[in-house]
Order: sequence, then C-alpha cells, then structure tokens
Amino acid sequence: MMKSVKQIALLGLSCLLTAAAGLLHAATLPGPVVSTAWLASHLDEVQLIDVRSNPASFSAQPEIETDAKTGKKVLQEVGGHIAGAQLLDAKLMRTDRMIDGQKIKYMIPEAADFAKLVQSLGVNGGKAIVLMSPATDIGEVNDALRMYWQFKVYGEDNIAVLDGGLAAWLLEGRAYALDKPAAKTGNWRVLADRTARYFAGTAEVRQAVAQHSASLVDARDLKSYHGLVKRDYVAGYGHIEGARLFPTELLMKSDGGALKFMSANTYRALLAGQGIDSSAPAISYCNSGHLSSGPWFVMSELLANTAVRLYDGSLHEWTMEKQPLTGAVPLN
Repeated sequence: MMKSVKQIALLGLSCLLTAAAGLLHAATLPGPVVSTAWLASHLDEVQLIDVRSNPASFSAQPEIETDAKTGKKVLQEVGGHIAGAQLLDAKLMRTDRMIDGQKIKYMIPEAADFAKLVQSLGVNGGKAIVLMSPATDIGEVNDALRMYWQFKVYGEDNIAVLDGGLAAWLLEGRAYALDKPAAKTGNWRVLADRTARYFAGTAEVRQAVAQHSASLVDARDLKSYHGLVKRDYVAGYGHIEGARLFPTELLMKSDGGALKFMSANTYRALLAGQGIDSSAPAISYCNSGHLSSGPWFVMSELLANTAVRLYDGSLHEWTMEKQPLTGAVPLN
C-alpha cells in the first residue's frame, strides 16, 4: 500500500530525529589521547577496542593490593576489562606481505583485510574509537599505538588512545567486567588510503640516508642500537646510518604502575636531547614496526608534525634486502 504524503513526511521527520539523536550521543574526542575521567563520562558514546598480547587476561580477575601504611592501591596483576570493550588479540593486527619477492613479516594488512578485522570487532563507521591496552608494559602501549597508526593509514581520524590504559582505570577503583562480549559485526569501512603520508618503505629510507631528507629515529633499546644484541628476524647488528636513538624508556612515565604520556614540551626536550628535531621530516623504525609506533605517535599526533612516517618493515625488511647497518661495537 502506498503511503500518503503525510505519512512520508512523518517518516522523514522520524529519520531526521533519529539521526540527530545519534549525533547528540556521539562523543567529540578532545585529542589523540583521552583520560580515564573523560572516558568514564563518555563510555556509552565511544567504541572501545582493548588491544592485548595476553587475551586470557581479558576475563581474568585483576589482583589489586592496598598498602597498609599509605592506603595506596598497587596493581599486582592486570585483569578484566572495561564494560563494553571489544578484545583485539595483538597477534592479529599484522600480517605477512610480499615485497619485491620477499615475504616480510609483521606488516600492516591490505585495506580489505584490515577492514574485515575492524568489522569483526563490531566497530561501526561514524562513531569515535578509543584504543587501549593494559599499559603496564611499554610493548603493550605500543600495540595500541601501532593499531592507531594502521587506522590512520586507512583514513580514520575519529580515534584516540586511553592514557594509562586499563592499569590506570583499575588503580582509580573504577568498575570492571569479566564477561566475554557477544560477537558482532560492524560496518566500518576504509575511508582513504594515506600510505604516502604515514608509511615509509625501503626506498624512502635509502633516500633519507643518502640525501638527509628526513631524520631517522631508531625506537629500540641502547643494546640493540649499538649492536650488542639483535632479534632473530633481523639479519645484522647495529643501526641505519645517521639514525638517532629515541629509546623505549623515554616514551612514557609510570604513575603507580600505569604507563602514561608526558607533556608536549617534555617530548620536544627529550627528542632534542637525542639530537632529533621534532618539527623536521622524520621516519621512525625499530625491528619490525612495533616499537617505532611510539616515536611516530609522539611526533605526529602529540607534536603535530605532519611529515612523520613509520618504516613498516623496519630492520627486518631492511636486512632482508641486504641493506647495510652501521655502529655495531666489537663483541670481543
């Protein structure tokens, strides 16, 4: 039966009101980092993705003790999750890709595969996304920052990271859940391909070495930088010529066991202290594109440097392609 003009008008008005209601309940993110207090006030307005390297902890009871003298809470073992959060196993974020005939591990997925991964978490387009981790270990924080970078490559800007992660949430005595959220499929789609802006390959790194067109920022530890140790999937010791070290221990501060970000001025000073101009073009790298997410996030998102890229293949790809490393100290 055909609807009358009045019925059509009422239906159109209903749709407009529904859309308006959705906008009223959509959070406006204050920046690339949100606090636990902000999240607690906007929890029903965002989509929360909990990135973990230990998925079993998502449903485990946290262990929190209170110091008898000071009354301060101490997190002994992270566990549980914020109600409504969707679990992302960190091992599923990255994949193998063929580059110039070589199989390179730990790479960003192709656009279609990344969209499927995000949809499998029940994430919908048009609603703010907050990424978090347990945040008791720098590797965990970098898991969340790595996922943030991947979202940015594929056009998502309505996204932030929770400062202090689950550790801060628990230490503040906030409510947590142990249930496993029901599986659901979202409709999130790749919004753009911004590979040219955020992604660096071997060719760009070689150009930076030869022409000094970008600062190379090594995000590993001192021993790796100086060639005392290396990962098994990196076929050489030392660092890329001209690279400056911004080690993992400079990335965050610990607040009662929860790792948190520092001020923009602090990061500028730390980078300058390492000989890195935070406003100049830069390419961050590490062993496999994981730890390099930290300096990339600091320079690109917190310091608003629009010319910072991440070398996804990092030293795994660099040494697979027989590119040289320098600065390895004698071991005997």
